Amino acid sequence: MLNIKTLTLGPVQTNCYLLSDSLSKSAVVVDPAWHGLSIIEAAKQENLSIEAIWLTHAHFDHLGGVAEICVQLSAQPKILLHKDDFPLWQAQGGAPFFGMHVDTGPQPDTWVSHGQKIHLGEYEFEVRHAPGHTPGHVIFYCATESIVFCGDVIFQGSIGRTDLPGGDYQTLMESIKTQIMVLPDETRLLSGHGPETTVGEERQFNPFLF
Repeated sequence: MLNIKTLTLGPVQTNCYLLSDSLSKSAVVVDPAWHGLSIIEAAKQENLSIEAIWLTHAHFDHLGGVAEICVQLSAQPKILLHKDDFPLWQAQGGAPFFGMHVDTGPQPDTWVSHGQKIHLGEYEFEVRHAPGHTPGHVIFYCATESIVFCGDVIFQGSIGRTDLPGGDYQTLMESIKTQIMVLPDETRLLSGHGPETTVGEERQFNPFLF
């Protein structure tokens, strides 16, 4: 069974997802937003072993907990990122733009690309490149579980912002059209901010898609 625990963390209430395979007890963290110790504690409560950190993109509010997680773990987890977002990672995820300093932690060691298959236990996820919010934004789609971890591409009734460096509205809308809206209506969308939604709900009610 694929277990998903949501932790809403940090200064802009970013959703961090702790995914685990109930059989192997292996786990990955999608977008460790902030407060790495809170994420570690959540994993310990379930006796989980964090093997990897999957970053949808490199904004500071999605990676603010990486450094603390890596310090606490005896074995360094793999850190996955799309290479087009590495310059943003090098710039502390844009934190100085907002007057903050963020320790980004160890450098990503696994570059993901569009169409790549990654695994958690018996579950396979497809990496889909979905730029527009950032140049290297990706989403993680598990077809067997009908679920997408979509970062800041799309939200319930809204879309990701495109006014920050590297953002582009037309590119984002094309990503939503070709990477999100082609999925079955029942597909769950777990976003970087706000409540869970589905492809069908957004197709019907999201004003940006009309």
